[in-house]
Amino acid sequence: MIAVLKREIKSYFRTVVGWLFIAAVLALYGLYFYAYNLRSGYPYISYSLSAIAFIMLIAVPVLTMRSFAEERHSKTDQLILTSPVSLGKIVLGKYLAMVGILTAAMAVVAVTPLILSIWGTVPMGESYVAILGFYLYGCACIAIGMLMSVVTESQVIAAVLTFAALFLGYMMGGITNLISAGGNLLTTILGAYDLYTPLESFMNGCLDITGVVYFLSVIGLCLFLSCQLIQKRRYSFSVKKLSLGAFSAASIVLAFAAAVGVNFVVRELPADITAVDATSTKLYSITDTTKEYVASLEQDVTIYVLAAEKSADTTLAETLTRYGDLSKHISVEYVNPATNPVFYQQYTDTAPSSNSLIVVGAERSRVVDFGDIYQYSYDYTTYSSSLEGYDAEGQITSAIEYVTRESAELPKLYEITGHGETALSGGFIDAVEKANMTMAELTLLTESAVPGDAAAVIINAPTSDFSEDDAKKVTEYLEQGGKALIVTSYEHKNLTNFESILAEYGISRVEGIVMENDASHYYNGIPYYLLPEVESGSYTSSVSGKYIFAPYSEGFSYDTASEEVAYTPLLSTTEQSVSKVDAANATTSRMEDGDVAGPFAIALAAEKTVGEETSQLVVAGSPDLFTDSADVMVSGSNVSMFTDCITAMAGEGEQNIAIPVKEYTLSNITVTSVAAMLGGLAASIFIPALLIIVGIVIWAVRRKR
Repeated sequence: MIAVLKREIKSYFRTVVGWLFIAAVLALYGLYFYAYNLRSGYPYISYSLSAIAFIMLIAVPVLTMRSFAEERHSKTDQLILTSPVSLGKIVLGKYLAMVGILTAAMAVVAVTPLILSIWGTVPMGESYVAILGFYLYGCACIAIGMLMSVVTESQVIAAVLTFAALFLGYMMGGITNLISAGGNLLTTILGAYDLYTPLESFMNGCLDITGVVYFLSVIGLCLFLSCQLIQKRRYSFSVKKLSLGAFSAASIVLAFAAAVGVNFVVRELPADITAVDATSTKLYSITDTTKEYVASLEQDVTIYVLAAEKSADTTLAETLTRYGDLSKHISVEYVNPATNPVFYQQYTDTAPSSNSLIVVGAERSRVVDFGDIYQYSYDYTTYSSSLEGYDAEGQITSAIEYVTRESAELPKLYEITGHGETALSGGFIDAVEKANMTMAELTLLTESAVPGDAAAVIINAPTSDFSEDDAKKVTEYLEQGGKALIVTSYEHKNLTNFESILAEYGISRVEGIVMENDASHYYNGIPYYLLPEVESGSYTSSVSGKYIFAPYSEGFSYDTASEEVAYTPLLSTTEQSVSKVDAANATTSRMEDGDVAGPFAIALAAEKTVGEETSQLVVAGSPDLFTDSADVMVSGSNVSMFTDCITAMAGEGEQNIAIPVKEYTLSNITVTSVAAMLGGLAASIFIPALLIIVGIVIWAVRRKR
């Protein structure tokens, strides 16, 4: 085999074919590497590799067409047919020689993540998993091309057959989806020759063992079939032709059965074994919190996916597979909206978007809209959005918890109204639902007291004062161990009764609007668009180290010497900040006469013990803190802090599970224009051109001899 391998490799590099194959792959890869990675700054090599998967349809036929067809055409195949060397070694030697050519190209590709890391953080695990997947895909394509070369003596026909076979495998996913989006026996059979779908898992950062086994099965089958076809010709001169032909057919059937059986067994294994999460943010991994909760499930839960299984979102499908493996009480079913358009009406009046989930328990159900699974940030300077977060686990675990709990166990929040308060907007209402709490409005004027089932109350930036009686109702509720989230507004002062609630905790409002003079702590050059320091703690557990956007804030002062109240600053400004008492006439953001010097706590928590009861209070000084418009500026961090606050106050231990949103992508890298241009030219033009020139020179020199 070694002799055959050496002979074949030399033949590829002594002609233009090997050099041309490597140059074609690198040229196309270099083009996308420049466009996606160098120029656009994406740190993911998989973007470029996914874009060039079709190159195998063109380059592989050129590489493989001569492997056996040329020898058959020139009659040198007779040496193979009568050779004492094992036929398997001959086939394997030729195959490994072509794989060696591919390996040379992929070795160059494997260097590019290291080059990118010069300019920023690159997800190495995801990059090399993508390279491995592409390499296996290429190896499978070469095996198919070699098989096509065995069946004919014409190199042209071998190339055409190879292109047709690879094109069919590349498009098979779309073909089967056209035949039946829901799947049937025919699409199952055809899907066995879907070359591209297994590649997608690798490109998404998942080391998919089922994909590895599939590609190896394709390679093994093609090599075996190549041997069988040559074997039949080897004995075509013998009277044993008929009996050996029958034996060959039986062995082919057994080989296909073995390949199908191995793939079936591997696919039935748990996803934790067959799908290794190589993403830098552990996108597909299920947290221990969810695992522990799901392990304790005693009720059956069905997760309906409103999509045909073959066309479902691949990332979400991978997550759902892992949920199904966690517990026998969880089942996942795909419902094709095209064939069952009214299915959702059993659970909701509004049609959810495609790929949405309906989580159904014994007593209730919850719809998880697909739009809530992926989170986007919006850049107002470019009017563009970008994908920032993946919240599948948080949404699904919350939904499972919701549908398996008794109604009486759901904490209830009351949003106090009647004083010009700002109503919570969409994303924050969704956060309450995700935390498995219910919310209702509370008008104190019509109630004798805060209801006893209140897990917490929310007072969001009142514009007019409370009556003395209303303030007393809130104070009495807190004295009994109540919890409150209170937001204030610098524009509305002299709210005496409202401020008396804060005074019970030794908290007072600092006059004026806070302006920051540390440029790293305000947004877009506007000193009152605060990006405060986030203090770590249970009220900010998921946003530590992240930005919180708190525009138009006022500060708070509090009695640090108090023995009755324990204070925890949550959001703080720097020592360069000031509170502008007369902001309308201010000429600078820096200290002027009458201003109050910082730093300030613009959000803090206070706990007060009265007898055996401990009350909790969270106060924030930005009226826009808990609004969608502010939240979108920091990719959901404001909602995350809100969730932390209500969970810390109204949560009941294991009954409230909050899974934070996972970052979907790493930050873009920054490559200088000169470096990007030089890198792009080298990768897509100079290196491929040099390889072709070398190949032509070697071929020309040998031809003259």
